[in-house]
Amino acid sequence: DNYNNATALVITFPVNNYYNDSRKLMKALAWEKEFINFLKNYNNPNLTISFSAERSIEDEINRESNSDIGTVLISYIVMFVYISIALGHIQSCKRLLVDSKISLGIAGILIVLSSVACSVGIFSYFGIPLTLIAIEVIPFLVLAIGVDNIFIMVQTLQRDERLQGETLDKQIGRVLGDVAPSMFLSSFSETVAFFLGTLSTMPAVRTFSLFAGMAVLIDFILQVTCFVSLLGLDIMRQERNRLDILCCIKSNEEMSGVQRSENILFAFFKNLYSPYLLKDWMRPIVIAVFVGVLSFSTAVMHNVEIGLDQSLSMPDDSYVMDYFSHLSKYLHAGPPVYFVLEEGHNYTSLEGQNMVCGGMGCNNDSLVQQVFNAAEIGSYTRIGYAPSSWIDDYFDWVKPQSSCCRVYNTTGQFCNASVTDPSCTRCRPLTQEGKQRPQGKDFMTFLPMFLSDNPNPKCGKGGHAAYNSAVNFINNKSDVGATYFMTYHTVLKTSSDYIDAMKKARVIADNITETMGIKEKNYRVFPYSVFYVFYEQYLTIVHDAILNLCISLGSIFLVTTVLLGFEVWAAVLVSVTIAMIIINMFGVMWLWGISLNAVSLVNLVMSCGIAVEFCSHVTRAFTVSTKGSRVERAEEALSHMGSSVFSGITLTKFGGIVVLAFSKSQIFKIFYFRMYLAMVLLGATHGLIFLPVLLSYIGPSVNKAKTHAAQERTRGTERERLLYF
Repeated sequence: DNYNNATALVITFPVNNYYNDSRKLMKALAWEKEFINFLKNYNNPNLTISFSAERSIEDEINRESNSDIGTVLISYIVMFVYISIALGHIQSCKRLLVDSKISLGIAGILIVLSSVACSVGIFSYFGIPLTLIAIEVIPFLVLAIGVDNIFIMVQTLQRDERLQGETLDKQIGRVLGDVAPSMFLSSFSETVAFFLGTLSTMPAVRTFSLFAGMAVLIDFILQVTCFVSLLGLDIMRQERNRLDILCCIKSNEEMSGVQRSENILFAFFKNLYSPYLLKDWMRPIVIAVFVGVLSFSTAVMHNVEIGLDQSLSMPDDSYVMDYFSHLSKYLHAGPPVYFVLEEGHNYTSLEGQNMVCGGMGCNNDSLVQQVFNAAEIGSYTRIGYAPSSWIDDYFDWVKPQSSCCRVYNTTGQFCNASVTDPSCTRCRPLTQEGKQRPQGKDFMTFLPMFLSDNPNPKCGKGGHAAYNSAVNFINNKSDVGATYFMTYHTVLKTSSDYIDAMKKARVIADNITETMGIKEKNYRVFPYSVFYVFYEQYLTIVHDAILNLCISLGSIFLVTTVLLGFEVWAAVLVSVTIAMIIINMFGVMWLWGISLNAVSLVNLVMSCGIAVEFCSHVTRAFTVSTKGSRVERAEEALSHMGSSVFSGITLTKFGGIVVLAFSKSQIFKIFYFRMYLAMVLLGATHGLIFLPVLLSYIGPSVNKAKTHAAQERTRGTERERLLYF
């Protein structure tokens, strides 16, 4: 109350942005830029100044994005190097440059990036804008899916032995016939899931789903066409003992053909990991541990916070961080909130005025009175102060007892209270009728004068400063259109505070509309504050998250069912495992302080796609296995597909993700490093530990038709070998 004891002063400069005039908008932006530069360079030992302009957050996000380009590039370079090296299987040091597959790895990566570029190009041609979230997430997603398929193709071919008399193209065709259905299953499931994600009402999720679905589809097409051709050329190079990259140079180390080889990781999965994991005493432990983790995640997932703290999107050294901190520390009022009464209300009648005003004679449940009542319990309603009422101040201004409303008796034009002119007379006479509120024509005659009057020492009620934009005139200033009544929220610090404030303001506005009885008249009261446009999404984000994830899971189930030859139970097990991964992602979000917002929801949708890669290959290998028992089939599936999935996704992504931990950006550390790491670790543990054990217990029975077909293929292969021997 004693302003001499104030510890902080807030100064606001209103700047007209003129969004409909690009030239004036550029001037406003230029003014704000100079304002920021001036305060950055201003120094006074007696003052601590924190500041922000409307362009500040966008500027700082751009600066942060640019500062993290190096980190992101290093992350991708680490993944590229690993892929290029890991694809090769070196027989000896002398054949290092022959057996390596650096050029093939680079070609595979370029195919993945080309699919992203094609997706962007296609939708850009149709004028569909690309969001920053999609740019950052889609390359990571497509690289995970694409690299997994590359590893499966290359490593399956490396483990295969060419039959007598079989040409290279026939061998590649035979191997592709074995692995392409699994690749198609995962890629098509992901494509359908992402395209159905465009049903979301959230623009960020809808855009991501659209671009990601097209990128995954194009990537699969390029892999089974372009990459297969490049793989054949690379094997021909290797058979002719030509060096990798420098293919024109021939090695002196001669070798007849490409030897069938099994890398160390495959041997580990086949001889150690798979048999040990599927031992009778180990399987119950695995199930118990995963069920326990799932129970914990289910119990805490509803506690995940909703929203995005603005400070997380700022660099650590940003001047805006000080501004946020001081707002929270010193400011006693929150953001302004406007209760807007739409066009259609009659302000010229006594009844219409009583429904709105808050002074003597007004309704007890009028608009102003209800907002005032809400401010009395501000700790609950988040309304901090009584509203500024233009209509009540107008009534005080126009009454003849004040010296505010005056006109020149000669011209009838408005005469400001500070003007000393004997020709200036009161607008209304000092009679009983003159002391009453103006109605009808009188109301509209003096209202423009009130809104043009600047406050001065003789009349502090002039409405130009406070209400110039609060009243919208229509029909050539003969009627009042939409108007607003401004107040302030209480101090809002966290995302949950902002969301709750918006919800409560809407409840108040709806109640005002109800009590005024104007709902059937096709106009209403609604609240508006500058932050509502950012927090609107959080009112429906839980519903959007459930809808998007359920659509993704449903589409994965349907596609998996069809492409596995209507193995419904296998599709159920895949869907259940992916659902467990998603639920456990929520558990990690709660443990690691990751809130639910557009960024994390896009990551959750993406995790559905990556989870398919971890689960579908192993499941399909299990369904086509001809072994006798479920345990043996699970062991065979894990042995053949586990090493490719582990080296293709887990190790590739792990190297790139670790680099993101060194990012300067909080948003990168939280929503990319933490979520990506959780995504890969949960996908790997569920796909390579839980799912094989689950299949060994309740996996689908052996399909007799598939078993018969496999036996026929085996007989044919043996017959060919015997004939040639």
